[in-house]
Amino acid sequence: MLSWIDGQPATAVNLHNRGLAYGDGLFETIAVRAGRPALLEHHLARLVLGCQRLGIEVDAALIRDEILRYASQLGDGVAKLIVTRGDSQRGYAPAAAAAPRRILQGGPPPAYPARHGAHGIRLFACRTRLAEQPLLAGLKHLNRLEQVLARAEWHDGDHAEGLMCDTQGRVIEGVYSNLFMVRDGQLLTADLSRCGVAGVMRAALIEQATGAGIAVQVRDLSLADLEQADEVFVCNSVYGIWPVTGFASLNWPAGPLTRKLQAVARTLLDA
Repeated sequence: MLSWIDGQPATAVNLHNRGLAYGDGLFETIAVRAGRPALLEHHLARLVLGCQRLGIEVDAALIRDEILRYASQLGDGVAKLIVTRGDSQRGYAPAAAAAPRRILQGGPPPAYPARHGAHGIRLFACRTRLAEQPLLAGLKHLNRLEQVLARAEWHDGDHAEGLMCDTQGRVIEGVYSNLFMVRDGQLLTADLSRCGVAGVMRAALIEQATGAGIAVQVRDLSLADLEQADEVFVCNSVYGIWPVTGFASLNWPAGPLTRKLQAVARTLLDA
């Protein structure tokens, strides 16, 4: 595995790193194709926003340069960028002199079955609920324990993703994806101001759909909305879009708007 810390090859992280001790940091999972990081500006925008909210000072231009250099060496695969507040001694209070750490790791492209994109997937109904925390909502911070617990709920081959709701029963997202519904030609996706991860593919698709004159509603969603949906799909920045064809007793087709946006997502990842 190709690993860098602060722009240099490395094989170990300091035991006093606050990302390890407290989850004090953020990460981005970036598809790399032919040495090019896909959706890079969207990833950087989310990272900078998250760092601003957490009070971590970063040099966005430096990080962009490191990702570009790293991706050129990786070739094809997935790069994971981790930014932590840095190293400090024991205690929640960060050291005044702590300098943020930039960790880059990479691996081969994930071996997702082609049928997920071609024929669609079923969603598992996760029991694990997402807690509301507006200060962290939308961020891809390092504490992913809710997702870890949710993903441990199913082990069968019938479900490729899980559906996660918040503690009030609102539909939020997949375990590692964002969710969209299609109803009457409009796109619906969850309001992520209380919890959830604001995915970069989600953001890019909202931009593309809006630019193409497709109405997009970002609002609270319920299981009743799922029952009324004409199409459902999930998306992330690595695989693009998977149509959702089933959840519990509900079934949907891989419909025309899903297929149209699936082609858009492929273009975004290959651009």
